Amino acid sequence: MSMVRTWWDVFLAGALVVLSFVPGVARQGLELAGLPDRPLDLLGVSLIVIQGSGVVLLRRRPAWALALTGSGFAAYQLLGFPTTFAALALLFILVGAGALIERNRVMIAALAVGGYIVLAAALLTFDVELTAVDTLVFGVLLATLWLWGSWLRSQAASRRVRAQTAERDAIAAERARIARELHDVVTHHVTAIIVQAEAGQYQPALDAKTHGILASIAEGGRSTLVDLRSLLGALEASAAGGRAPALQSADEIVASARATGQDVQLVERGKPRALPGAPGLALVRVVQEGITNARKYATDGSACVDIEYAEHAVLVEVASSGLEKGSASTPGGRGIVGMRARVESLGGDLQAGPVGGRFMVRARIPG
Repeated sequence: MSMVRTWWDVFLAGALVVLSFVPGVARQGLELAGLPDRPLDLLGVSLIVIQGSGVVLLRRRPAWALALTGSGFAAYQLLGFPTTFAALALLFILVGAGALIERNRVMIAALAVGGYIVLAAALLTFDVELTAVDTLVFGVLLATLWLWGSWLRSQAASRRVRAQTAERDAIAAERARIARELHDVVTHHVTAIIVQAEAGQYQPALDAKTHGILASIAEGGRSTLVDLRSLLGALEASAAGGRAPALQSADEIVASARATGQDVQLVERGKPRALPGAPGLALVRVVQEGITNARKYATDGSACVDIEYAEHAVLVEVASSGLEKGSASTPGGRGIVGMRARVESLGGDLQAGPVGGRFMVRARIPG
């Protein structure tokens, strides 16, 4: 699209210049003073090209386009060359510059007004038939074109604001829908699991190992409900006053996995510190997902969690024991994709895959 626009600008600039030499059209242009026509020479032709060429720069350098065409028009008028079609470029560029210039708008407008005042004063000196009213009316026309471009700019800005507002509203509505689904469906099923696990602990002739597993299931379910409620709160909170989900610590994740009978080792190096907000949540999720992968796909479900607290980041490595045959490509699905997106959104990085017969998850989390 940008290439098409560039070619269109070149075509328009070329048309303005070419029409300046077409009989019957060439003199249908813009003229302020009525000075005796000076024969068109190489300098006049160059000024015609300069006035038209500003159109090519308008989209990318609107301030330079205004300066180039305005200067060319002023010089052409002062030197008394005949009226030219290319002078109409000034009207087009004034509208475009009013709409496209983003920085130093007041200064550029002031310079343009000052330049026009100098031009008008000079033409009033050279042309005895030109009156101050004529220059004032012409100046009002030029100012009106700039203001029209400014109005178009404000309208475009209003449309962008409305589009952004509509997008935010759509995102908020989708978050509310997801929150309702989580509340109505997921929390219901998790609550049912907790109730059944707690009820199962009171069955007669229940051995101690099974009792411990059921207790661990119930505890895990309760932790899941806490996370779900925190997630619901985060989804429903506004961007300005959003609440971060409640964070577990890496030791709590490891302790919870051990309670289910999974062999998980935790090694911490450096000076342990709590990571607030999103980095802390990313750390917990990386550890959680790595342990879950080991439980699902490792030969004996064991895993080793290594956390190093560096100066500006936390380095996490979760290594499972040997993968079961045919499962090397199974880990790293949606859970890994979600972890990688979460970590990279913070400016960190994450790698996951089989290394030396083990499945490794390595992450660097800034914080």
